This record gives sequence, C-alpha cells and structure tokens, in this order.
Amino acid sequence: MPQVSGLDHLVLTVADLDRTVAFYRDVLGMVPEEFRPADGSTRRALKFGVQKINLHPSAAPFEPKARVATPGSADLCFLSDQPLDAWQAQFDAHGVTVEEGPVRRTGATGPIMSLYVRDPDGNLIEVSTAI
Repeated sequence: MPQVSGLDHLVLTVADLDRTVAFYRDVLGMVPEEFRPADGSTRRALKFGVQKINLHPSAAPFEPKARVATPGSADLCFLSDQPLDAWQAQFDAHGVTVEEGPVRRTGATGPIMSLYVRDPDGNLIEVSTAI
C-alpha cells in the first residue's frame, strides 16, 4: 500500500495577512515569503526548517481550499531545540499569554514538554521541546 513520507506545507486561513505574518515572524521566528504558484497570483507563506505554512485570506481564500476555511480552527505543534524558559521570555516580551504549560505531552516521536499560546486568529499554538 502507498504511504505518505512527510509534510510539505499546510494552509492557514487568516483574517489579517499582515498581522499573522508579524506574529509568526516576530514571535516564532518564521521567515515570510511571497511566491507565485502556477496560476500567476502572488501568495504569502511562512517558512521554518524545511516546511512552510501557506496563508489564505479568509475574505478570498484560494482554490482549492478546505470545505470550511475558517480562521482560528487550527491546532498546531511546533518543535524547538530552545528551552521552554527562553520561549516563555519570548512570549512575555511580545505580550503573548501562555494559556498552559509547561506541561508534559506525547509527540509523534516521544515525550515532549510544551507551552500553549494563541496566534492572532485564535489558533492554538503548541511550542515543544523533546524530553
């Protein structure tokens, strides 16, 4: 049976592209990118590691799209090599409230320690380190 081998990108539907880019760039350290897909339009994305998040504006999401493309419906876990106390300081410096954590969880490859915050659309963002 065929199997998938990795994740290339995911899509977030967002209310405000600039606000979203600023959060993921300034708070999480992602790199904003503009790109042109085959249809010739200009789109925006956020790169980190070898992955990226494509951003679709909720007022005019690109086709094809999720059946119910709604800002704030995602729950994402990002891994970091940095200690969680550094992340706590980063969140504090940007006025981002930690909703939960540090707390032990189980990630895809084993135990992790996590902090939970929300992005500007209310998506749940988990930043985790392996333990």
